[in-house]
Amino acid sequence: MSETIVGNDLQQAIHLLDNGECVAIPTETVYGLAANALNEEAVLKIFEIKNRPHFDPLIVHTHSINEIEKYVEAIPDWALQLMNKFSPGPITYLLQKKNNIPDLVTSGLNTVAIRIPEHILTLELLRNLSFPLAAPSANPFGYISPTTAFHVKDQLDSKIKYILDGGDCNIGVESTIIGLENNLPTIFRVGGIAVEEIENVIGKVQIRIESSSNPHSPGMLLSHYAPRKPLLFDKVEENLKLNSDKRTGIISFFKKYDAVENENQIQLSPNQNLHEVAKNLFAAMRKLDAANVEIILAEKFPEIGLGRAINDRLKRAAKK
Repeated sequence: MSETIVGNDLQQAIHLLDNGECVAIPTETVYGLAANALNEEAVLKIFEIKNRPHFDPLIVHTHSINEIEKYVEAIPDWALQLMNKFSPGPITYLLQKKNNIPDLVTSGLNTVAIRIPEHILTLELLRNLSFPLAAPSANPFGYISPTTAFHVKDQLDSKIKYILDGGDCNIGVESTIIGLENNLPTIFRVGGIAVEEIENVIGKVQIRIESSSNPHSPGMLLSHYAPRKPLLFDKVEENLKLNSDKRTGIISFFKKYDAVENENQIQLSPNQNLHEVAKNLFAAMRKLDAANVEIILAEKFPEIGLGRAINDRLKRAAKK
C-alpha cells in the first residue's frame, strides 16, 4: 500500500469506509482505527492492522441514543441517565447486544461496548454513514495510544489509506467503560468521565478495574498503552537511586528532579490540573520513548477524578 494520506475530506473517509476499508478517525479521547462494525471482513482488517488478538473486544461508535437502540436489546434507566448527561462524551456503555453486531466485534460476548464520541468531525462522519464504526485506538496493539494524526501516521503509515485529521484530542485518555455486574452498575475501565461525576448522576457504583488475559470489556488487558522502553511506575526517588547507572526519563505531575537532565523530564501540569495531565500523558510517553533514555520513571498521581484513569494507564504501561 502507498503512503497514508492525512486530511479532513469527509467524502474520502465515507467512500473508504463504505467500501470496507479502515480509516483513522479523531475523537475527544484518542484517535481510533475505524471500520464498518457490521462488516466482519472490514473488522478483521482492524485486527490485522493492529496485530490485535481476537479475544480483545472492540468499542462501537455511533452518533445518537436512537442509533444505539438499533444495536442493543435495551437501554436500562441507569444508562439512559448517563447518556442524557454525558453523551456525546468519553463514556462507553457495556450493554446486551442485538444479533446485528457480529461476534467478532464483541469477542463472542453477549454484550457490546458502545458510545457516542464528542468530536464534531467524527459525529458528522457517523451521521453520513449507514452503519456504526468499530474503532479501537489507531496504534499497534499494546503500544501508546495516539492523540494526534501525526502519531497515527508515524505508526500505521502505508497500512491504511486515510487518516481523518481532527487536530489534537482534548481528553487524551480513553473513555470510561460502565456496565452491569450482579445487577449493579460497574465501572470496568476508568477513563475520561470521573467516577465521582458518574456517582453524582446514578449513585454509588462498583469499580472493577482488573487485568485479564480473557477480558469481557475493552481495555482490561494486563499490559497495554506501553512504550517500547521499560517504564517504572511510582516511587520515583527510590527508582532513581536503584537505576543511577542508567539514562533516565521522568514523567511527573509538576515536580522537577535535580538528578535528571531537564530535557529528559516532562512535567505534565505545572498548574496541577489532572485534565491537563490526561491530555498530555500519551504524548509525553511517546516523547520519552523516542528520547536518548534507557528507562522511563512515572509518578503516581492523586487517586481522584481523572487521576484514577491516569494511574491505570501507567500501571498497564509498566506491566510490559
